[in-house]
Amino acid sequence: MRLGSGTFAACCVVVEVLGVVLFLRGFFPAPVRSFSGTKHQAEPPAPEPSAGSTSNWTKLPPPLFSKVVIMLIDALRDDFVFGSKGVKFMPYTTYLVEKGASHSFVAEAKPPTVTMPRIKALMTGSLPGFIDVVRNLNSPALLEDNVIAQAKAAGKRIIFYGDETWMKLFPKHFVEYDGTTSYFVSDYTEVDENVTRHLDKALKRGDWDVLILHYLGLDHIGHVSGPSSPLIGRKLSEMDSILMKIHTSLLSEERETLLPNLLVLCGDHGMSETGSHGASSMEEVNTPLILISSAFERKPGDVRRPEHVQQTDLAATLAIGLGLPIPKNSVGSLLFPAIEGKPMREQLRFLHLNTVQLAKLLQETVPSYKKEPGFEQFKISERLHGNWIRLYLEENNSEVLFNLGTKVRKQYLDALKTLSLSLSRQVAQYDVYSMVVGTIVVLEVLTLLLLSIPQALSNKAELEVPLLSPVFSLLFYLTFLVLSAIHVIVCTSAESSCYFCSLSWLTAGGVMMLISALLCAVVSALTKVFVDGKLLSKNAAHSNAQWSELDLLILLGTVGHVLSLGASSFIEEEHQTWYFLVSTLCLALCHDIYRNCLLGDDCELQRSLHMEECFGSATPALQDKNAGSAVLELNRGCKGPPSLDALRGFEKWMVLASPWVILICCRLLRSLNQTGVQWAHRPDLGLWLASSDHKTALSVLAALSLVVIFTLVQRRCSLASKVAMALGLLGVYCYRAAIGNVLFPWQQDNKDISKGIIEARFVYVFVLGILFTGTKDLLKSQVIAADFTVKTVGLWEIYSGLVLLAALLSRPHNLPVLVLSLLIQTLMAKFVWKPLRHDAAEITVMHYWFGQAFFYFQGNSNNIATVDISAGFVGLDAYVEIPAMFLTAFATYAEPVLWASHLVSFLSSEASSSALSHACFCYALIRSFPVSAYIILVTSLRYHLFIWSVFSPKLLYEGMHLLITAAVCVFFTAMDQTNTKS
Repeated sequence: MRLGSGTFAACCVVVEVLGVVLFLRGFFPAPVRSFSGTKHQAEPPAPEPSAGSTSNWTKLPPPLFSKVVIMLIDALRDDFVFGSKGVKFMPYTTYLVEKGASHSFVAEAKPPTVTMPRIKALMTGSLPGFIDVVRNLNSPALLEDNVIAQAKAAGKRIIFYGDETWMKLFPKHFVEYDGTTSYFVSDYTEVDENVTRHLDKALKRGDWDVLILHYLGLDHIGHVSGPSSPLIGRKLSEMDSILMKIHTSLLSEERETLLPNLLVLCGDHGMSETGSHGASSMEEVNTPLILISSAFERKPGDVRRPEHVQQTDLAATLAIGLGLPIPKNSVGSLLFPAIEGKPMREQLRFLHLNTVQLAKLLQETVPSYKKEPGFEQFKISERLHGNWIRLYLEENNSEVLFNLGTKVRKQYLDALKTLSLSLSRQVAQYDVYSMVVGTIVVLEVLTLLLLSIPQALSNKAELEVPLLSPVFSLLFYLTFLVLSAIHVIVCTSAESSCYFCSLSWLTAGGVMMLISALLCAVVSALTKVFVDGKLLSKNAAHSNAQWSELDLLILLGTVGHVLSLGASSFIEEEHQTWYFLVSTLCLALCHDIYRNCLLGDDCELQRSLHMEECFGSATPALQDKNAGSAVLELNRGCKGPPSLDALRGFEKWMVLASPWVILICCRLLRSLNQTGVQWAHRPDLGLWLASSDHKTALSVLAALSLVVIFTLVQRRCSLASKVAMALGLLGVYCYRAAIGNVLFPWQQDNKDISKGIIEARFVYVFVLGILFTGTKDLLKSQVIAADFTVKTVGLWEIYSGLVLLAALLSRPHNLPVLVLSLLIQTLMAKFVWKPLRHDAAEITVMHYWFGQAFFYFQGNSNNIATVDISAGFVGLDAYVEIPAMFLTAFATYAEPVLWASHLVSFLSSEASSSALSHACFCYALIRSFPVSAYIILVTSLRYHLFIWSVFSPKLLYEGMHLLITAAVCVFFTAMDQTNTKS
C-alpha cells in the first residue's frame, strides 16, 4: 500500500502517542498501599513494652487537645512568616513565634508542590505519587488511611471552609462545609471572604472538634502578580488578623475546658519568584508550620529558631494530639516539641506508637527489613523502653530512671529519623510491564521512521507500506503468539497491580497485534534498505548529493541535544542548549550568505551544473505538465548552490544583515526572562517591568508591541480579518488595563480593578471570527478548487487568529517575545529561506529549533512551577475544566504552536507539492527521536535521586510536546491532501 510521507508520519506519531501514554501510566506509580480508616481502626494499638513485668497501658493515650483548628494558607512561604515580610505584615504571628506559647518549624514539602498532593501528605503522612500533579485538576476521593477518616470514625465533628479540593478528597466527612474553587486565580478577595464569613459563627459554637480553614487568596495573588506584589502584604495582614481572632477565641474558651486547644498555622506549598509552584526550588518547598497552644510553655527570653522538619510529620502529630491511631501509611515522625512538656512515660509511649507504626510499614514494604538500620534501632529502643518500664513500675524515681529514660527517648528519636528516611525512598513501585510495552511501541515507531527516510524524502514523497503482507506472514503470527504467552505469564504471576494486565483481553490483544505488525513492517523496511543500500542521503533521487555544513549542524545539534538529556543539570538548564543551537544556526546561515557573496563566480558555475542536472531529471515532468508549471516545480524543487547576485540594494543588505539581527533579538530575549534553576533567582527585565513602580514603562512597551504585532501580521490578511485583528489587539490592551497590569494614558493609577471578563470575551469573539474566516477559505479552496491564493490567505488567517489568542494570554512583559518571534519569522521567510532556497527538511528543522528556543524565551522551563495557570481563566467568571485546561496548555506552548503554524503557511505558499509531506515527516522524526531516547533514559534512571524533581517533569513536557506534534502532523496531512486535490 502506497502512502504519502505526511500521512505515514502522522500515523506513526499517533501510534507513538499511544505508546507514550502506556509508558507514562506505568512510570508514574500509585502509592504502594491504600487502606481505609475502618480497616485500620480494627487493629488494637501496640501495648507498652515491658521486660518481665506486665504493663497496664495497652490502649491509645487520651487526646492532648480539646479542639484543633487548622488554618492552611495556600502558597504561604516560610519567609512570609519568619522573614522581613512577617515582621512587617504579620506582627501578631511574629509575636507568637518569638515570645508566645508556640513551636515553629520550617516544613519541607516534596515535589510536586501543588495543592492536592500536599493536602494528602498533610493528612495521611505519606508521599503522594508524582502523577497526582495531573489528578490535582480533578481530585478523586482519598481511600488511603488518614487523620480525617480516623477522626470521623472516632466520632469527632469536623467543620471545613475553603478550597473545595478537601471536599473531593474527603466526601461525607464534614458535618458542615462551604467550598470555594481553587482554580479561578483572578479572584483573591471573595475566595477568602467566603471562608471568613463563617468564622465568627463557628467560633461561638461548641459542637465541633476540628475546624479546617483553607485560604486561597495568597496563592491567587502569586499566580497573577508574583510574590513581590504589594497585594501580598495586604493579604498577609488580613491573615494575621484572622489568626489573632481565632487564637483569642480559643484562649477564652479554654477557661471552660479541662484540655487546652491547638491552633495550627501552615502552608501547603510555597511560591517561586514568579509566583507559580509545582517544582522543587527552596521557595516552593519550604513552608511555615506553627503549633500554637497554651500547653506549650516558654520561659522568658527563650528564643528558638524554626526547626526544619518534613511536611508529612504533621499527620502523626495531629493523630497523637487528637488521641487517634497514626495513619497506617504515614512515613512522618512525631514532632517531639509538641509533647516535650509531658511526663517521661507519656513521651516514650507516644514515641513507641509512632516507631511501631513505621516499623510495621517497613516490614510490608521492604523484604529485607531486618537488615535496615532503622529496624535495628527500633528493636534496641523497644528493649531499653521495656527496661525503663520495669524500673518505673517498681516506683524507682532515682536519677538512674531519668537518665535511662533520656537515653531511650534519644534512641527512639534516632530510630524515627532513620525509619522515616528509609520509608521515604520506598513509597511507590513502578509498573514495569506497562513501561516495557510502551517503550517497545515507541522504539518500533522510531525505527520505522528512520528506515523510511530514503523513500519519505524522495521527490515523489511516497513510500510503500507493507500493511497486508505482514498480517498474513508467519513472523506476524509467531510474534503475536509469543507476546500473548508472555502476557499470560506476567499477568498471572504479577504480585502487584499492573495497568496493562487490567485492560480487557480484546484491548491487550489489539496492542500486541499492533506491536507484531510494527515489527513485521520494521523487518520489511530493513530488508529493503539492505537491498537498496540507501539509508541516509541528502536526497534519495540523487545518490551523489552531498551534505552541506548546515545539514551536518542540524544532525549534530539534534543528536547533541538528545545526549544532553542524560544529565539532570542539562535538563534543568535545557534553555541554554537551545539558545546555543539557534545562535550557532544563525552563524551558519551567515557563513552561507557571505560565502555565496564572496565566491559568487564559483557558485554560479556550480549552480549552472546543478541546473543542468535538474533539467535532465525534469524531462519526464515536462512531458506531462505545461511549461510554466514545470518551471515552477523545477525552481521550487531543485535546490542548488544559491546566488545572491540577482539581489540589489536594500534587499541584498537585508539578506546580509538578517542573521545578525536575529542574533541580537535572541540576545535581548535572554535578558527578558531568567529561567531554569541555577540563575532563576537573578533579577531580569521581566521582573523589572512587572513591578508596580514601572507600570508606565510596561504600558508603553505593551502598546508598542501590539502595534508591531498588527503591522507584521495584517499584511496577508483579508480586509475583514485586518479590522478584526486591530479591534482584537485593542481589546487585549483594554483587558490588561482592566485587571491592573497596564495603564491608559488618562489614568494615574488602577483604582477600578476588575476581572476583565467582558474585555477578554470581546477579544475571543475576534479570535473565533478570524479562525472561522480562515477555515472557510480553506474549505472553499478544497471544495470548489478556488484560486491557490485563497488557500494561502486562509492558512495565514488561521495563523493570525492564533497570534491574537497568544497576545491575549501572554503576560504584558512577554508581549515583546511574541513581537520578536513574528519579526524573526518575517526575516527568515523573506531574506533567508527564499534567497538561499533551503529545502523543506531544513526549513522544518529551523522552525522546530526556533519554536523550542522561544518556548524558553517565554519564561518556561522543565519545572512545573513555570506553567502560568492564570492564563486558563482569562475571560472566565467561574472554573470550567475543559476551556481552562486548553487555555493553559496553549499559553504554555504558544510559541512552538505558532512556529509550526507558520511552517504550514510558508510551505503551502512557497514550496513544491511534496514539501508539506517532507516537512511532516521531518517534524515527526525530529520529535520522535528525543522522546524515544528520553523514555529509555528515565527507565534506566528511575531510582535516581532527582527522578521526581527533574526527570519526571521533563517526561511530562516531552509527552505534551509529542501530543502537539501529532496535532501538527495531522494538520500537515490535511493540507497536503488539499494540495494534491488542487
